[in-house]
Amino acid sequence: MTSEPTLNDVLENVESYIKPLQELREIVLANTVMCAEIAAPTFGEEDLVKFLCDRFTESELQNISTDEVGNATAVIPGSLGKDAKNILVAAHVDNIWSTAVDHTASVGAHSISGVGVADNSLGAATIASLPNILNHLGIVPQHNLVLLGATRSMGRGNLEGLRFFVENARLPIDSALCIEGIDVGRLSYSCIGMSRCEVTIESPEIKNWQTRGHSTTIGELSRIVQKILAIPLPSEPKTSVLLGSFNAGTGFNVPPTQANLRFEIRSEVPGMVTHVREQIEEIVEEANAEGLFRAKLEILAHRQPGSIGFSHPLVKATRAIMEKLDIEPVISPSISELSVLLKADIPSLTLGVTKGRHKHNVDEAIEIEPIFTGLAQIVGVLQYIDGSLNHE
Repeated sequence: MTSEPTLNDVLENVESYIKPLQELREIVLANTVMCAEIAAPTFGEEDLVKFLCDRFTESELQNISTDEVGNATAVIPGSLGKDAKNILVAAHVDNIWSTAVDHTASVGAHSISGVGVADNSLGAATIASLPNILNHLGIVPQHNLVLLGATRSMGRGNLEGLRFFVENARLPIDSALCIEGIDVGRLSYSCIGMSRCEVTIESPEIKNWQTRGHSTTIGELSRIVQKILAIPLPSEPKTSVLLGSFNAGTGFNVPPTQANLRFEIRSEVPGMVTHVREQIEEIVEEANAEGLFRAKLEILAHRQPGSIGFSHPLVKATRAIMEKLDIEPVISPSISELSVLLKADIPSLTLGVTKGRHKHNVDEAIEIEPIFTGLAQIVGVLQYIDGSLNHE
């Protein structure tokens, strides 16, 4: 990146990055284990953010800071100085695991296992390791690389960290790359519309159970589920309702006083998610109006559809880089950070680093060897972006 890299330059060199990146195995794995063993549930990411800032300080980066929502940011300065544009490299630092869960990470000969290691400890570790990676490869960017450890991304966080950063960034972002731990080959250049919702059914006092026969919160929520499944959904544009979890009860003979359903509505086009959600709201309101139970629908997160398009130069270049590295592209829309960037008209992609398994389970794991090909891919894409910004 000391001179303006073309796509041909990137394709000629990207395979040669894998071996020197393997020499950084100890640093990359140590950062991954540290990120995994520091509890970082959504809204409780402070310790992991401090770790990232410490790593940024050790690398002598510029503009190291945290903001009002806890994001960690730093800048790898570009050689163009005042004329440099800004490339965002972001990874969410939060995960689904509470502080009460054992966060011990185990490193084996071929894999690392531990809660959150795939989503998204490796992604955060990539951000922490990127200064070492570029320095080891002798790469100096022309344009600024803005590193972001984004907080409050998952669940009720609803991407608040990245939203805040984009809306309040002092440096205008010209292009962006989102890093996820898994899976290598992931190529997301679009996002689908989504509403993440929760339906809660509560019953009045237990003393009223005998007057209702067999009617319970479970039964009522089951009826709501059946009505949701009966909503007609178009095959084009692709639209779906994904039922994620159904929770109620504590035993065999204790009538549950509360039941919860979590689900997502997804669609490829604007308006369809809202249309389906409004029908579900009517179903819940009907259950509430009947008076036997208290029914409530809460919207936890919302995304708007967007895309830079399959033929966008960034997508074409990334596919070529993947092909050079023998990475099979898996093109899939995103429902995460990418949606915020595309809404802000920032050309962006989401890429994965390695192969993994059992995401969001206690035996979550990632494979070690593919990490270095995944990192070479990321470096190559950043090089392409760095050169392409000179022609915009």
